[in-house]
Amino acid sequence: MTDKIALVTGAGSGIGRAAAHGLLDAGWKVVLAGRRADALVATAAHAPDRALVVPTDIADESQVHDLFAAISVGHKRLDLLFNNAGASAGGRLEDLSLENWKRVVDVNLTGAFLCTRGAFRMMKAQTPMGGRIINNGSISAHVPRPFSVAYTTTKHAITGLTRSTSLDGRAYDIACGQIDIGNAATEMTGAMAKGVPQADGTFASEPLMDVKAVADAVVFMAGLPLDANVQFMTVMATKMPFIGRG
Repeated sequence: MTDKIALVTGAGSGIGRAAAHGLLDAGWKVVLAGRRADALVATAAHAPDRALVVPTDIADESQVHDLFAAISVGHKRLDLLFNNAGASAGGRLEDLSLENWKRVVDVNLTGAFLCTRGAFRMMKAQTPMGGRIINNGSISAHVPRPFSVAYTTTKHAITGLTRSTSLDGRAYDIACGQIDIGNAATEMTGAMAKGVPQADGTFASEPLMDVKAVADAVVFMAGLPLDANVQFMTVMATKMPFIGRG
């Protein structure tokens, strides 16, 4: 058991739920944030005595403020933020609406910034000072899939957020790293087994990996002492078309 406190965004499903369960299994107390209260409650059922459910739209500044107020009241400190919540908008670049572009940017980038800012303020002020922030960059932080301009753009931007946070956090013992994930088996990636667009214009099925591999990687990163940091980690299905994509 540990007295350390983690916040996981997008904790109601997929990678967020798996990471939250992994942290709970490792003895962490975990604050679960996401828009769907019922899904968060289902995640919390894994270890309800060590999970705190705080329904939050991370794209809403006032809700993020309330989220960190709840952490401050409930736990007094924060040792880990896993910036995981994300949104996507498929379709051809020329057909993407401004509304859908803004929705993806608001969640993936602005939401990650708002949570990073809240965690940074809390980690800087607490005693002992410091903590760790892990950003979910996705392998789309490196290379795009076809028809993913909004998602890919925000994930490239997350790398900039990671680097800046890592640099600005040095003075306060705040470590920041990024995990870039490829083809973890979740509700959102089910279509990949059936076939998804490839760079050469074809459709092809892609291998998936157990999402537990991602949870294990997050727990490893989270468990490092603050004088050590995984700056960037890529964890992916071994045979997926990433190396050599396109």
